[in-house]
Amino acid sequence: MSRISRSIMIAVALAAIPFTARSQESGNGFLFGAPMGSVTLSGGWALASAHSDLFSYTTDLLTLNRRDFSSPAFGVDLAFRVLPRTELVMSSSFSGVSKRSEFRGFIDNNHQPIEQTTNFRRIPVTVGVKQYLTSNGRSIGKFAWIPSRFAPYVGASGGAMYYHFRQDGDFINFETTDVFPSILVSEGWTPMANAIAGVDYALGPRFAITTEARYLWSSAELSQDFSGFHRLDLSGLSTTVGLSIRF
Repeated sequence: MSRISRSIMIAVALAAIPFTARSQESGNGFLFGAPMGSVTLSGGWALASAHSDLFSYTTDLLTLNRRDFSSPAFGVDLAFRVLPRTELVMSSSFSGVSKRSEFRGFIDNNHQPIEQTTNFRRIPVTVGVKQYLTSNGRSIGKFAWIPSRFAPYVGASGGAMYYHFRQDGDFINFETTDVFPSILVSEGWTPMANAIAGVDYALGPRFAITTEARYLWSSAELSQDFSGFHRLDLSGLSTTVGLSIRF
C-alpha cells in the first residue's frame, strides 16, 4: 500500500507541474509582469485608390470599375514593447483580386465578347512604431500586470511592397481593329509608408481583439508592357479586425 501511495503522490506531483508553470505566468485577470510584446493575426478589407492613368484607361475600355481592385486582406503583426506605451512593430499583409472583364462596345468576328482577366496583388512588409494614447495596462505591486479594457493607439511604418499587375486575354489593336491574345505584366518591389490608428479591446490578460485602420502610400514604375503610362497608384485604406496574443 505504501508503494501505491507513493506512486499516486508522484503522479499527482507530475500532473501539477504544468499547472504550476502556467500559474507563474498568469493569474486571475492579470499577468506576472508586463508583456514583452504580442502577435496579431487579422483580416479585413483593402480599398485600392486606383487613381493612376492605367486604372482609368482600364476602367474606360473594359467592364471594370475602380472598386473592382479592392479586395480582402490578411495580415500578421509582431510587436515588441520598448517603452510602457511604445511598441516596435514588424508587419506583413496580403491583398489580391482577380477579375474577368470584356471590352465595352466591341465584339470579335464571331460576335463573341473580347474577354480578359486582370490580377492585382499587394504585399507590404514594414517596420514601424505603435504609440498607445492611454496606458494599455497597469502594474500592481512588483509583479502583477492588469490590461486596460480599451487601449487606443496611433502609429506609422515604412518599408517595401511587392506588387503584381497582370492582364491576360484578348485585346484590340485600335489602329487595325485586329483582335490579338496577349499577357501584360508589371511586378516588383517599391517603397511605401503607412499611417495607423486602432484600438485593443482586452478579452483577458493574454488575449485582445484589435481593430485597426491603415492608410498606405505607394506607387510603382510600370514595365515596358505598359509603356506610355505613368506610375501605378498602389495607395489605399485598409480596415481589419484581429486577435492579439500577448507574450
